[in-house]
Amino acid sequence: MWKLLVRINKNLIYAIPTLMVAGFCFGANVDPVLVKKLKAWIMPMTFLMVCPMMVTLNIKHLQQGLKNVKLQVLTQAINFGVIPFVAYGLGVWFFPGQPYMALGLLLASLLPTSGMTISWTGFAKGNMGAAINMTVIGLTLGSLATPFYVKGLLGAKVDVNVMLVVKQIVLIVFIPMLLGYITRTALLKKYSMAEFKEKLAPRFPALSTVGVLGIVFVAMALKAKTVMANPAILGAILVPLLIIYGVNFLLSTIVGKLMFTRGDAIALVYGTVMRNLSIALAIAINAFGEAGANAALVIAVSYIIQVQSAAWYVKLTDKIFGPAPIEA
Repeated sequence: MWKLLVRINKNLIYAIPTLMVAGFCFGANVDPVLVKKLKAWIMPMTFLMVCPMMVTLNIKHLQQGLKNVKLQVLTQAINFGVIPFVAYGLGVWFFPGQPYMALGLLLASLLPTSGMTISWTGFAKGNMGAAINMTVIGLTLGSLATPFYVKGLLGAKVDVNVMLVVKQIVLIVFIPMLLGYITRTALLKKYSMAEFKEKLAPRFPALSTVGVLGIVFVAMALKAKTVMANPAILGAILVPLLIIYGVNFLLSTIVGKLMFTRGDAIALVYGTVMRNLSIALAIAINAFGEAGANAALVIAVSYIIQVQSAAWYVKLTDKIFGPAPIEA
């Protein structure tokens, strides 16, 4: 089973679209009452996604990340000073009468970095240490900032219960983060760091992937009837998402190429473009009621663009930043 899960984790480029199609087919053909009951699985799936991811993250990197101040500051400046406002503007422009669709764009832009930030940085032979720092710092800052960005930018159009959003973030992010840290500490008392990295660490991202795929399945199932009634909605969602990711890749590439070494530049790109869409999905569904399903649809479609574009960018990194240095 572990080999299968690890293999799926390495092939998300195929697994996520497959589960989206499966979720759509389920939602389109099953009694809506039964489909709605799937919402009860969002919270356990979110824990299954976040907690294993936290086990493999060393929280001590939060302090180490401050040593490379310029890289970390510019990364978070793009994450919180540029991209959310691009997403907000596009949401207002493309969805003037559909504020919860605009909310989906905003949520997808507000929770930077995930385990995929580290993975794709590794695939492109970038600075893995910097990517780990960005993941911890970005996820923490994004979790703290999200309620206030949503309230400040869309509070007049969307019914935002800030305390409910904060509660969901505590349940979805900080409690799993704490449990992951406790689990990691307990395992390292029993196993050496070498044993932990070799035998146990590869299994946790695989478990996390089960949660990701489960959330994607539920999100698509919940909105299947809506998509069937109006298939053009997918095209309407894809256009602003393509613009957001295009702007993000272009901006981060230019900043990285002009200001950093190859390894740091690659970490910067993946530390800003990769979004924690699973947490955004969970917040949309749990904190915004029935209307949140519209936001969830936008976020679910984001998976396709994010995973595919990340894979394509890996193939371009040598052309953009030059080949990776040969290790002695």
